Amino acid sequence: MDRELNAVSFINSVYHSFGSGILCPETGVLFQNRGESFRLDPNHPNCIGPNKRPLHTIMPGMLTRGDAATAPYGVMGGDYQPYGHTRVLTNVIDYGLDPQAAISMPRVFATGSLVNIERTFPAETYEGLRARGHDLNFAPAPLGGGQMIVIDTEKGVLSAGSEHRKDGCALGF
Repeated sequence: MDRELNAVSFINSVYHSFGSGILCPETGVLFQNRGESFRLDPNHPNCIGPNKRPLHTIMPGMLTRGDAATAPYGVMGGDYQPYGHTRVLTNVIDYGLDPQAAISMPRVFATGSLVNIERTFPAETYEGLRARGHDLNFAPAPLGGGQMIVIDTEKGVLSAGSEHRKDGCALGF
């Protein structure tokens, strides 16, 4: 974001931890491996072919009011990502949480009949979900990551949050 409050939201991803594992020797740029998501089955909508891109979940977000940006943000995490975007916005808009609290909340989302859940909830939460008939799948690793900047034009203040589950930081100058 610049001093005129022009904002950009982007998510940088090489896919798995080290992308393709191929590094350009001249630039040091690590190549991505999103092509791994293509399929060879000709009947699959994501079948590899000319002029196609693999399906993926890279989806940076921008919250606006009228014509003004009020919060560039992004949540990463594969299948969690669309739910994560909604959850962070709900935490900020409906519950009035600051960006750091909104991003840091424990995470959970459903995949079919499974409830994917982090081990950061109180025990009563797990018991309550099981009592309601849900099958719990404890996430072996944290569910995604995210960053957000909220622009308060009335107060002239920017507030930000950054994920504690992975690398990154919120900082201003």
